[in-house]
Amino acid sequence: MGSPAAAYQRGAGGALDVDRAFYQRLADGDRLLVESFEIPIRSGRAWTVPKGHLCRIVTVEGPQVGDLNIWHAHDPRERLWAARTRQLQRAHVSTFDRLWSTLPFLRPLVTVTADSLASYGVDGEGGRVHDLLGTRCDPYVNRMLTGGDYDFHCHSNLVRAVLPHGLTEFDVHDVLNVFQCTGLNDEDRYFMKACPAKPGDHFEFFAELDLLCALSTCPGGDLSAPMWGPDVQDPVELCHPLGVEVYRPSPDLLDGWKSPERAAYRNLHGMSMP
Repeated sequence: MGSPAAAYQRGAGGALDVDRAFYQRLADGDRLLVESFEIPIRSGRAWTVPKGHLCRIVTVEGPQVGDLNIWHAHDPRERLWAARTRQLQRAHVSTFDRLWSTLPFLRPLVTVTADSLASYGVDGEGGRVHDLLGTRCDPYVNRMLTGGDYDFHCHSNLVRAVLPHGLTEFDVHDVLNVFQCTGLNDEDRYFMKACPAKPGDHFEFFAELDLLCALSTCPGGDLSAPMWGPDVQDPVELCHPLGVEVYRPSPDLLDGWKSPERAAYRNLHGMSMP
C-alpha cells in the first residue's frame, strides 16, 4: 500500500509547475560575480539580492548549518512563509523547489537552482537536508530549558543583522535551515543530525523579487553535538563560517522571465464593499 497523495497537487501550466529547463539554464549558464563575503561563526549578516540574480550559500571550511530569513526588499511584510512552503513544496527543499511568501502576497520569493547535497536523499534514520520543519534556535527557549542566557542564538544573530535595514525582532521569522539534517522520529518528534556538508558544498537560489536576506551561522555549528540536555558542552570547535556569493546571470538567460505578480485574490473575504 503506497503513501497518501500530496494534498496540494500541481497541474501542468499551473502555479506550481516550474519551468525546469529555464532554471537549469540559469544554473549552468554564464554569470558575473557582483558580491562575495563570509559570515563568521556564531554571527549573522543581512544583504540584498536584486530580482533576476542568483545567490549561493557555501560551506567554505567545513560543515555548518545556516538559518535563512527572506523578505521582499521593498515591503518586509512580505516574507518567507515556511508553513505554506512545506505544503506546496516539501518539508526539505532542493533544486526546482520554491520558497513562498506570506498572505496576502502568496508568490514565490525564490526558486532553488542548485544544491550540491541533492543526492543525500533520505538516510537510514529518515533524515533529510535543507529543513523547513523546525525553526531557529532562540534565547527564550534556551532560558526556559536551561535557566541561562546566551545572546548568540540564530534568532539573536538575525535580529542584530536586520537592525541596520530598519527591521526589528518582530520581523524575524521562521527559517529555512540550510545544510541542516532533520526529520521526525518514531514518536513524531523533531530530531537534528550532524550536517553532512563538506567544504565547497553549496545551496543556490534565484531571486524572483528584489530581496533582503539574512543568514545566521548557527552556534551549534554542524549540530553533531546536542544543544540542550544534561551533557551539553560548548561546541565552538564544530562551528565554521559560511560564504555568500551573489551573481548576475547573462541577460539572454532571462529572456521571457518576469517577476511573479502577487496573488490574484482581491481581499474581499466575503465582506460587502461600498
